Amino acid sequence: MFGMGMPEILLIMAVALIVIGPKKLPELAKTLGRAFGEFRKATSDLKETFTVDLETPSTEKAGGEMKKVTLAAKDDASPDTETPKRETPDQTEG
Repeated sequence: MFGMGMPEILLIMAVALIVIGPKKLPELAKTLGRAFGEFRKATSDLKETFTVDLETPSTEKAGGEMKKVTLAAKDDASPDTETPKRETPDQTEG
């Protein structure tokens, strides 16, 4: 657990008991436990939100629309075969 062994944990608990006192220590532990639980829940909710946002159909829909726009732009850029080409008249020297 975080690279700490049993002696280190016991030392931290003893110091906390001396500093905080035996009456407030259980209350503090309960508060810290709740805060840690809420933090874990918020983290998992945030992770789920990002996962759902990345997998939504709107991104796939936007990708499909971009593909259509790209194909339309390519069609507009290609030469028009139905319209006759304009030829420049030969200039004669006079």
